[in-house]
Amino acid sequence: MNRRRRRVNWFWVTILIMLIAVGVYLDRVVVPTIPPPFVPTATPTRDPESFVTEAETLFEQGKLLASIDTYKQAIRARPDDPTTYVALARVQVFAGKYEDAQISAEDALLLNPNNSMAHAVRAWALDFQGDYLAAESAIKRALELDPNNAMAHAYYAEILADSFLSGSGPFDSIDLAAEESRVALSLAPNTLEAHRARGYILEVTGNYEDAIREYQASININENIPDLHLALGRNYRALGVYDKAVEEFTRANALNPADPLPDLFISRTYSTVGEYAKAVQYGEQALKDDPTSANLHGNLGVMYYHNFQWPEAAQELALAIYGGTLGEDQTIEPLTLNNSTRVAEYYFTYALVLARLNRCGEALQVSQTILGTIPGNELAVFNANEAISLCEQNLSVTPTSTLAPPPTETVTPAP
Repeated sequence: MNRRRRRVNWFWVTILIMLIAVGVYLDRVVVPTIPPPFVPTATPTRDPESFVTEAETLFEQGKLLASIDTYKQAIRARPDDPTTYVALARVQVFAGKYEDAQISAEDALLLNPNNSMAHAVRAWALDFQGDYLAAESAIKRALELDPNNAMAHAYYAEILADSFLSGSGPFDSIDLAAEESRVALSLAPNTLEAHRARGYILEVTGNYEDAIREYQASININENIPDLHLALGRNYRALGVYDKAVEEFTRANALNPADPLPDLFISRTYSTVGEYAKAVQYGEQALKDDPTSANLHGNLGVMYYHNFQWPEAAQELALAIYGGTLGEDQTIEPLTLNNSTRVAEYYFTYALVLARLNRCGEALQVSQTILGTIPGNELAVFNANEAISLCEQNLSVTPTSTLAPPPTETVTPAP
């Protein structure tokens, strides 16, 4: 009854009230703003059209690989739009990625089997892969769906021209190609594909000056497409305007340094004018871009031969003719002898360089292969017999070349 009552400790009471107030504040204000655990944080979604616009800009700038990557982002953002797949396939063709372009076009057709442009670009990709029958079937389907598809007419012109060059098309395929190229231009006079197709037909038929005007018209529409500069350079080279040819090949190389074709064309151009040291330099650079290409090994071997670097020539030509491995799963597929100007050149140059190195057993074997396989190729037969003659005379290496110059090229397939 007489126990004393404890005095209230107002300090701790104040602290407790403050903690309660803080707890209420956190519960009512802060906690609602915290996302629940294990739930992905929402991020702003970019408009797919912005990817497409960016990809188109990159294409206009000649940044083909960056354009391809951006189109792929657009597809990931909106995978159900076939037009984006078609646009991607078109850029992939210009970038030389023909199999990828075919796949992209076929993806578009899965979404819309009646898309005329998807059939057209698929046909174009097949043409570059040498499948002319499938390409013609696809392009005809594109034109059935849309007879006024200017791009389809342009691609059809190139397909017909390539069929003519390969000998697999009808006898009037080049006339049909010329007509298709004119139709493309009438339907779409301001498109680079229409002018490119017309230029290609003129090139194939040997009208190089007119071809130059058409290719230049394409470049005026977009000056940053490497393929167009390669084509323009080819026609300058055919006319013997070698300085302008090298200039155009150099522009193509600047736009796409990873492509071996500009360096290859520069190498062949310098060879034509007898500047073999430069021809070797650019031949080596082309091979760095694509070390597994038998054609590039063959080209470099020919340049070494003309530059009197015979041991190096024999090594490179052997890789072109017999194939080989470079390690790290890099395999060079051999080139089978045929009437192709370049392949025949690699074989008879190899026979000559073997004879020069006094490796006559091998030289005679290659020469006999030439005589037995392509007896109608006068240039190859002449040089094969020359190699045999050198071995019969048991000549040592001399500072002169007996290699007959290859004939002037009048037709070069589109790269």
